[in-house]
Amino acid sequence: VAYSPDGRRIISGSYDYTIRMWDAVTGDTVGKPLEGHTSSISSVAYSPDGRLIISGSYDCTIRMWDAETGDTVGKPLEEHTDSICSVAYSPNGRRIISGSDDYTIRMWDAETGDAVGKPLEGHTDLISSVAYSPDGRRIISGSGDYTIRMWDAETGDAVGKPLNEHVDGVADVTCSLDSYHIISSPNDGTIRILDPASYFSRVDTCFYPDSDGWVRHPDGGLLFWVPEDCRNGLSCPAVLTIPTTGHNRVVRLNLEAFSHGSSWTDIKRPEA
Repeated sequence: VAYSPDGRRIISGSYDYTIRMWDAVTGDTVGKPLEGHTSSISSVAYSPDGRLIISGSYDCTIRMWDAETGDTVGKPLEEHTDSICSVAYSPNGRRIISGSDDYTIRMWDAETGDAVGKPLEGHTDLISSVAYSPDGRRIISGSGDYTIRMWDAETGDAVGKPLNEHVDGVADVTCSLDSYHIISSPNDGTIRILDPASYFSRVDTCFYPDSDGWVRHPDGGLLFWVPEDCRNGLSCPAVLTIPTTGHNRVVRLNLEAFSHGSSWTDIKRPEA
């Protein structure tokens, strides 16, 4: 089930192969059943603007529907080789993601219905739940292999290592509104709030400046220069100091606006 973005409608997918729309205030059904799938509906979602509905089914397809009329929109999305377990829209509405019993995640162009990029592979069991981070930069997936994985939403590459705090298959995942935490609901009857940063700190390479203040890539290339008064506290993200205002405090680098290139003179920060 899912709410519409304006909170006025509810949609539900069923084992009877149909999707129903409901008035969220009265509880009455709205319009006709949405029919077209040939097997059970496992997942439904609204587009961020509320104009479209997507549905994933055990018939291995994803369908799009007009949220006002209930009519099908475009062709079924067909690339998975097994049941669809979960579908979700990107925050900007341009992409759709799907998780499947075929152990893969797919990205789709929400306008054309075409598959985008390669399948996201790494899980060793069915993908039970997929979600975008609110900032749209990450995809989160939960699986029957007891793990949660994170992926770069643009490239499809895995980010960090799997989060493996669960002792049973992961049934559902979502991301906090600030994109900093993952909430998961496994089949072991618990709900967990996970901090991905704690996992990244275990796998990130620790770079230290040389005597001249340069931090270098393992191949010897220059990455960035650290001012002398900041070098003492520059350390691996896993290391913390108390108090944070102390002389030897850890220096944290914010690289959100970081630019790089083969020629520094060609680098220009985009206009605001």
